[in-house]
Amino acid sequence: MYLKRQISAKIKKSLSLTPATAILGARQTGKTTFVKHLLKNYKSAFYLDLEKPSDRNMLNEAEHFFMINNNKLICLDEIQLVPDLFPVIRSIIDDDDYNIKFLVTGSASPNLLRQSSESLAGRIAYFELSPFLLQEISEKEKLENYWLKGGFPLSLLSTDNELSNDWRQNFILTFLERDLQNFGFNIPPETLHRLWKMIAHLNGQILNYSQLSNSLGYSDTTIRKYIDILSNTYMLRILQPYHFNIKKRLIKSPKIYIRDTGILNTLLNINDFNELFTHPVYGSSWEILCIENIINTFKNWEPFYYRTSNGNEIDLVLIRANKKIAIEFKTSTSPTVSKGFWNALDDLKTDMAFIIAPVKMAYPYKNNVWIYPINEFLKLKLL
Repeated sequence: MYLKRQISAKIKKSLSLTPATAILGARQTGKTTFVKHLLKNYKSAFYLDLEKPSDRNMLNEAEHFFMINNNKLICLDEIQLVPDLFPVIRSIIDDDDYNIKFLVTGSASPNLLRQSSESLAGRIAYFELSPFLLQEISEKEKLENYWLKGGFPLSLLSTDNELSNDWRQNFILTFLERDLQNFGFNIPPETLHRLWKMIAHLNGQILNYSQLSNSLGYSDTTIRKYIDILSNTYMLRILQPYHFNIKKRLIKSPKIYIRDTGILNTLLNINDFNELFTHPVYGSSWEILCIENIINTFKNWEPFYYRTSNGNEIDLVLIRANKKIAIEFKTSTSPTVSKGFWNALDDLKTDMAFIIAPVKMAYPYKNNVWIYPINEFLKLKLL
């Protein structure tokens, strides 16, 4: 069963307009499945899986390969494994004798980003393929199931919770022991696993490098490096504070989240929804579930959070041009907000404000603030 991905139309448009299109994202988000399904629409497409030695060998004489396959759409899957291709691709794009479109995928390797930005600046468009978003899955799928299993396809589509959790445990192990080495990082797996689990316990809190370095016995510089690695490989969301033109004493450190709720639950040994419901992370897991869906749906909006030193706070602030939208997340089916929420709205002078909660339908709350279920909010036109 193939589930249509939200970025499909944008990728097709990019392929018609841009010499090279890159689809980036964490391992196992469905990039290969997506591009193979997409390529069925192109008669002159050629696909290479660069994890296969036989396919990599076809590019030993890359220029000759591209000459033979001129006038085609060429897909290079997991291109970070052959970074030397980027200068060759640039020369092909700039050569008027060639009419090749490139579709490349990569698992968010920093080496991929660095190489492509150096070699293909102005010639490439980037897109992120996240784990499944709520709007991409069947409306019959229970929110609690998505919340527990997360959005990675093989986890979400597992027939029961035990199989799903087994897949996530294996994903974490493979990521730590194999994938990071393929990205060029030589880090003891057990060290990064300890940090990852510690961040899971701190999910949704202000990022304090000193606290983490003291707990793990590493320098602040090392902890920053490890967190950057987890962020650049799409495992973490680092949400920056909003502090522009605000004459208040503000919290200016970012907040840190595990991006996928299924991975979060596995790191915390949460095996069913009752365990999640009674766990201290319950509120922040709802928060990141909503944040990831909102950020990946409203990609033209820049995300922040807002907090002052005296407790005025908004969980998510979306900014686009001179527009500001405030969003608060609550797990209650009868949500209420504190005085700090209203003070923050006054500080920010927002254009719209919402409370996202597991309710059945949208309804007005007070003072032009609306309460919405997450599925309905994602369908809104914010401009």
